Amino acid sequence: MDVVIIGAGQAGAALAAKLRGLGHQGRITMVGDEPAPPYQRPPLSKAYLLGQIGAERLWLRAPEFWAEHAVDLRLGTAAQAIDPTAQTVTLTDGAVLPYDALALTTGASPRRLPAAIGGDLAGVYTVRTLADVNAMQPEFAPGRRVLIVGGGYIGLEAAAVASKLGLQVTVLEMAPRILQRVASPETSAYFRALHAAHGVTILESTGLDRLLGDGHVSGARLSDGREVAADFVIVGVGVTPNTRLAEAAGITIDNGIATDAQGRTSAPQVWAAGDCASFPWQGGRLRLESVGNAIDQAEAVAANMLGGACAYQATPWFWSDQYDCKLQIAGLNTGYDRIITRPGTGGAVSFWYYRGPQLLALDAMNDPRAYMVGKRLIEAGRSPDPALVADPASDIKALLA
Repeated sequence: MDVVIIGAGQAGAALAAKLRGLGHQGRITMVGDEPAPPYQRPPLSKAYLLGQIGAERLWLRAPEFWAEHAVDLRLGTAAQAIDPTAQTVTLTDGAVLPYDALALTTGASPRRLPAAIGGDLAGVYTVRTLADVNAMQPEFAPGRRVLIVGGGYIGLEAAAVASKLGLQVTVLEMAPRILQRVASPETSAYFRALHAAHGVTILESTGLDRLLGDGHVSGARLSDGREVAADFVIVGVGVTPNTRLAEAAGITIDNGIATDAQGRTSAPQVWAAGDCASFPWQGGRLRLESVGNAIDQAEAVAANMLGGACAYQATPWFWSDQYDCKLQIAGLNTGYDRIITRPGTGGAVSFWYYRGPQLLALDAMNDPRAYMVGKRLIEAGRSPDPALVADPASDIKALLA
């Protein structure tokens, strides 16, 4: 069986490695539009941008791994079209790849500001690829002014790096609070205070009217009429799944490339995994943007390609590093109706999301024990007594008993 994988990111790399690990002997070709071998993305906006690690520390596998495992890497080229009837993929360099099984691990792309409001000015960046970060890295000099549009995790991580490097940082968030889409008011308040303590200016309930500048960005006019000067701008307003290829091939799209529980798309012998894929979840559909999901779902698809016939069971978890704070998240908080706060030691804290008596998720700040316990409880479908969770004198590991 010849397998073609479109997308050489976390999911594509995990899928190829798993196929070989399961003993697949057929041809594997992985197509990536970036020139770099498969690499980790999370450190880009943190340790790599800070200059704490070099590019070689980003590689998911040593460069020789791919050759040793007979994975044909086609880097610096992109898939142009899929023909599900002929079972071929045409690349932008003119190559045509036949396949017996095709995996779409095309990931997602950052949303950009419209050109009509200055989104195409020089000095406006997004944070997604190695090239993105390499392009913006020279901007991070002490005393320079950066405007970050978007108060989600990507924007706040970039703000933390910029602040640590001595820049003047302003974060612009049009919603009433940072992290509003993904976290509780308690988590938002924690990170608002953390950034304020490091000199970051956060403007909530404030939209962007337009960016200013002649050729190169020089600032922004805000929705309330104020103007903010900036030497450069980072845009962190979310991502959209890369579905163009699949859609053009007639594959069903539903908040991403729609798959069944095993990872199959609507086209025969075509599978999908990672940020681009949506899958059945609790009576609806879910698309997860996380490293954990990219790996786990891709490995499940690899097994199913080889006849495994197992439904993918998602166990959502995420993390974010800002200053000296490690945020660890387990579960999905959709539909919560109350927050239980558990103080930790040394300033650590965790927020537990409940819907009625059910524990849905938790956010743990510098509290790995709370995270570990909460994650195990959520994955087991267990919900501890909120009074015990809230009592800092209670033994947190006893919640697992």
